[in-house]
Amino acid sequence: MPPVASPIDQPSVAQEGAPGRYGPALVLLASLFFMWGFITVINNTLLPHLRSVFDLNYTQTTLIESVWFIAYFVASIPSAKLIEKIGYQRSLVIGLLVMAAGSLGMMLAAALPSYGVTLVMLFVIASGITLLQVAANPYVAVVGKPETASSRLNLVQAMNSAGTMLAPLFGAYLILGRTKGGTSASGTILTEAERLADAQSVILPYGIVAATLVILALVIARFPLPAMGAATQRLAPEERSRLSLWKHRNLVFGVPAIFIYLIAEIGVANLFVNFVSQPDIANLTNEQAGTYLTLLWGGMMVGRFAGSALMQKIDAALILAVFSIGAFIVMLVTVFTTGPAAMWALILVGLFHSIMFPTIFTLAIKGLGPLTEEGSGLLIMAIAGGALVVVQGWLADAYGLQASFLLTAACELYILFYALWGSRTTGAQA
Repeated sequence: MPPVASPIDQPSVAQEGAPGRYGPALVLLASLFFMWGFITVINNTLLPHLRSVFDLNYTQTTLIESVWFIAYFVASIPSAKLIEKIGYQRSLVIGLLVMAAGSLGMMLAAALPSYGVTLVMLFVIASGITLLQVAANPYVAVVGKPETASSRLNLVQAMNSAGTMLAPLFGAYLILGRTKGGTSASGTILTEAERLADAQSVILPYGIVAATLVILALVIARFPLPAMGAATQRLAPEERSRLSLWKHRNLVFGVPAIFIYLIAEIGVANLFVNFVSQPDIANLTNEQAGTYLTLLWGGMMVGRFAGSALMQKIDAALILAVFSIGAFIVMLVTVFTTGPAAMWALILVGLFHSIMFPTIFTLAIKGLGPLTEEGSGLLIMAIAGGALVVVQGWLADAYGLQASFLLTAACELYILFYALWGSRTTGAQA
C-alpha cells in the first residue's frame, strides 16, 4: 500500500488553523484541479474524433480511455515514492512537466497520424495527472478542520468541474469544429485525405495545453507551499505494524466505491457525444453534441458548490445518499426513453454525480489518523476504475449504446449502499 504526500522541509499547517494560513495554497491547488479536469475532459471530444479518424468501434474507442485510467493504477505507487523522495512541491512541478511532455507527444501522434502513439501519449499525460492527484486530494482533505473536510474538498473540486465544463467548448471548437468528421452527420464515411486532415486538427489545441502546463509548473516551483499537518504523517515501521487499515470499514468499502463511481462517471462522459448524436435521441452532429456536454460538466460544478454549502450543516453521508438516488432515477430515464427526455436525463446525471468523488474520498479517510497517507494512496489507485469503461463499450457493441447505461445505474446503487452503511466509521484513530 503506497504512502502518500510525505511532508517536506516546510512549516506544518495546523489541523485547526485559520483558513487564512492555508488559503493561498488552496487557491493555487485549485488551479491544478482545474487543469487536470480540463485535460481529462478534452478526451470526451477527442474520443468521437478518434473514432472517426481511425474508424473505431465502441470497444476500441473506450479502450483509449481505459489506457488513460490504467495509468492511475500503474503510476500511483511510483508517484507516492517520488513524493517521499523529492518532496511534495517538486513532485507537483514534475507532474505538470510530464503532462506537458505528453501533450507535445499528442502533437506528434496527430502529425503521423498513429493510433498507437496516441495511446502512449495519453498514458503519459494521465501519469502526470496521477502524480498531482496522489498529492493534492489528501492535502486538501486534511489541511483544515476534519469536520469540514468534505465541504472543503467539494469546494476545490468545483474548480475541477469548471475545467471540465470549459473543456468541451474548447474541444468542440478547436477539434470537432475544425474537422470533416466533427461537422458531418453521424455515420458519414470519410476519405483517406479527410481522415489525415482531421487527425492534424489536434496539433493546435494540445500545443496550447502544453504551453499552459509549463507556465503553471514555473508558478508552482516558486510558490511557498506549506506541508500537510503532522497528525497524518506516516508512522515508524514498528508503530505502523500495530495498526490495520482493514479495521476501518469506511475505507474498506470506500476504495471500491471510488472504483465503481469512476466507471459511472467516465462511461457517461465518454459516450455522451455518441449517444446524443443518434437520430432517435437528439440527431446532432458531434460538434453540436460537444457543446451540450458542457452542460453535463456544468451541472457537476454547480452541484459541488451547492454540496460544499450544504455540508456545512447537513451530514455528508446523507447528502451522498440523496444524490445517488437521484442519479439512479435519471439513468433509468436515459435508458427507457428516447428523444430530448433521454438527452436531458443524461445531462442531469452530472448534477447528481457532482459531490460523489470528493465526498466518498473524505468519508473514506475519516478517522484514519496516521494511516491517512496510506488510505489516500489506495483511494487514488481506485481511480483506475475508469479503465473499465471498456466494459460499457463492449455492452454498447453487443446490446446497444442506450442499454449500456444500465451499467451506470447499477453503479449508483453501490454508492447508495456506501452512503447508508459502508461509510460508517469504525476503529477511528485520534
